[in-house]
Amino acid sequence: MIRFALRVGVALTACGALAGAAQAAGDPAAGKAKFETCTGCHSIPGYTNAYPTYRVPRLGGQHPDYIVSALKAYQSGERQHPTMHANSSSLSEQDIQNIAAYLASSATATFADDPNPVRGNIGAGKKKSVACVACHGPDGNGPIPLYPRLAGQHEDYLVKVLQDYKSGKRNNAVMKGIVLPLTEQDIVDLAAYFASQPKGVVVMGQD
Repeated sequence: MIRFALRVGVALTACGALAGAAQAAGDPAAGKAKFETCTGCHSIPGYTNAYPTYRVPRLGGQHPDYIVSALKAYQSGERQHPTMHANSSSLSEQDIQNIAAYLASSATATFADDPNPVRGNIGAGKKKSVACVACHGPDGNGPIPLYPRLAGQHEDYLVKVLQDYKSGKRNNAVMKGIVLPLTEQDIVDLAAYFASQPKGVVVMGQD
């Protein structure tokens, strides 16, 4: 319990320090045009990544600063994904800002009709989410622009992300400290909870 309280305290401190991060500034219309090359994956409901198989993330309504940070991480190789690296490598700083502005401008929606079965226990995930709320909010719609909205995101994508933080495939000191002690059941429960929350991210073109 003491270790858990310390992890929550670290998360609160780290997230609070970034609460005033500046919003990304870009042209949504230009971003929509630039995003055309991304629609083959991110605008098709239920589209999956291969090897391993998981649904590609919903991006509509996502925080723009987070989109900027993620695209730069794919550019640099900090995040490892061959397709995302190839697609982001030619983007200029302004392209990235424009795409982020376009994605953030999408309306939000709920996903009660998601055809994919929930693997985790939503109620258990809510209880386990206490260490996540400082950055991501109690329902996955946190206000800090540098951290992603989790509400409405695909459950299997959230599972993959948490597994990657635990294994070191994604590097973030705060996330590493929070995720490292989690069991596989904890991970699927947390993913199920945040995926079930409304007013989150949407598939572009489906809002």
